[in-house]
Amino acid sequence: MHRFGFVKVGACVPELKVADVKFNTEEIKKQIEGAIEKNVGVLVFPELCLTGYTCADLFQQDVLLQKCEEAIEDLLAFSKNKNIVFIAGTPIFCDNALFNSAIVIQNGKILGIIPKTYIPNYNEFYEKRWFASSEHLVSKEIHLFHQNIPIGVDLLFTCENRKGFTFGVEICEDVWSINPKSNDLSIGGANVIFNLSASNETIGKYEYRKNLIKMQSAKTMTGYVYVSAGVNESTTDLLFSGSSMIYENGTLLSENERFDFKSNLIYNDIDVSKLNNDRIKNTSFQLDKSKDYRKIGFQVEENPILDRTYTKTPFVPSNPLKRKERCEEIIHIQSCALAKRLKHTNIKKCILGISGGLDSTLAFLIIVEANKKLGIANENIMAITMPGFGTTNRTYKNAVALVKKYGATLREVDIKKSCIQHFKDIEHDIENHNITYENGQARERTQILMDIANQENGLVIGTGDLSELALGWCTYNGDQMSMYAVNTSIPKTLVKYLVEFLAENESPAKEILLDILDTPISPELLPPSKEDKIKQITEDNVGPYVLHDFYLYHFLRYGASPKKIVTLAYRTFQDDFTKEEILKWLKVFLKRFFTQQFKRSCMPDGVKVGSISLSPRGDMRMPSDASYTMWLEELESEE
Repeated sequence: MHRFGFVKVGACVPELKVADVKFNTEEIKKQIEGAIEKNVGVLVFPELCLTGYTCADLFQQDVLLQKCEEAIEDLLAFSKNKNIVFIAGTPIFCDNALFNSAIVIQNGKILGIIPKTYIPNYNEFYEKRWFASSEHLVSKEIHLFHQNIPIGVDLLFTCENRKGFTFGVEICEDVWSINPKSNDLSIGGANVIFNLSASNETIGKYEYRKNLIKMQSAKTMTGYVYVSAGVNESTTDLLFSGSSMIYENGTLLSENERFDFKSNLIYNDIDVSKLNNDRIKNTSFQLDKSKDYRKIGFQVEENPILDRTYTKTPFVPSNPLKRKERCEEIIHIQSCALAKRLKHTNIKKCILGISGGLDSTLAFLIIVEANKKLGIANENIMAITMPGFGTTNRTYKNAVALVKKYGATLREVDIKKSCIQHFKDIEHDIENHNITYENGQARERTQILMDIANQENGLVIGTGDLSELALGWCTYNGDQMSMYAVNTSIPKTLVKYLVEFLAENESPAKEILLDILDTPISPELLPPSKEDKIKQITEDNVGPYVLHDFYLYHFLRYGASPKKIVTLAYRTFQDDFTKEEILKWLKVFLKRFFTQQFKRSCMPDGVKVGSISLSPRGDMRMPSDASYTMWLEELESEE
């Protein structure tokens, strides 16, 4: 999986006996073997794991320090012919001082030693009694076991056979300080940080620590692998829990169960390509030219197995509570943005086409919310139902009932007669249900909305969503156009959850909204069946929106290649779609995304809600004439 930018990392809390270096070393070796079986490329252990963090004045005993040297030599011999990189905590004597250090080992060699910088000496911590800060270090190298080993906080470990992967190491308090060492390491080029820690437990500290690591990972745009001393360290007045976690740019990938007396290992795949893509986009993230970093090369083996899982709906939180919070926040963003436009223009009337479908329903409900904020009566909402050749009784009744339930003003303009006349004028056979037949209706509806807006001194509110814009599933100068579009940043897979949230949130039209949620997605531009059922199902033509939203997220948010998207999609949807189906619809996505840019180049104003926006004035500056050839060619080997 290295070709797609994945690096498998692990964090292990080993079973431990305080001051029993031999026992601890054997347990570390056992856990390294287990990590190798899991294809872990880089593994980190807690702070001072060779001795135990709580040895106190025993750190000044020659016997303990001598046994640590022997343990390091043992680990070097053990690591020969093993390509796993592992990082362990140990005291290191150098420059007439003892340093609380992390030692990085691979294949019989010590790659580097990193001493701790911030030495806590407050409350329950008393480390300055035994250890010096890295600031007291004079040497750049230390001679151990017939090696000259780099030592210092300026070490970056760069993977020579995995382009773009560089890691740095910091120790416990270094991340709690006002200027964490990982700040320097990340702007020096590290995209993964390993932290060896010994953080005891007190009430509230677990959540604080978790938020600290989450935000540090997000702030530095890194994968952050944290591991802390386990419960076996507990002694005298302190209790340790053995907390370990793996974050990627603020997103939790893995976390262990704390308070485990046995050894435990967590591991996951960090996507360094994704992290690098974020750094490319974020021009505020710049390397620090004022500091020199020593770069140490290493290699990791190809990992054939991807253990990481992905959500089928990346725009929709899977946790119901978080989803509810997200929906509430989005509705505030959409409605406040519209309210600001109404307030600025001093316009009180909103005009929209209401179809009985999901998108127009959400837009209508957002106008209702905006009116609440401005104290505008709902009768100022001009909801226009425009039955055409494909309108079914179900959608028509739902549209009418919805408008009436909220006390909005309903107008009906049947477009069939005008479309028939238009087709006669342009000499189009009305029995030819081609693109002209469909788009003629869409443009007729937009013309009606624009003209009524002129009559009423109102704003036409667009209803099209992010997924439709990505695919160009809209009629140029038809439903593509409006005076303000409230759904342009809302993907199709999220629309239904927003409508569902509003339906459950004391809506007077709950039953109507639930029926709309159950209605097939369709533009209703082609005649229905004899049974008055919708025949023109959008997803039959362009493909499942759940796939397209997945493609859109990984393609735009992280710049993922088509091959990588196929790999992630098949792993995620293998119970729902065949690989052939995934390839088929990805090709459709890529072709439509590239060829339909001209519609997005002149899209109306619309509020940005999430991390992906297709506005040509904001996030998406793309040439209308770009070729998609290279992207499709990459998929040929997957067929």
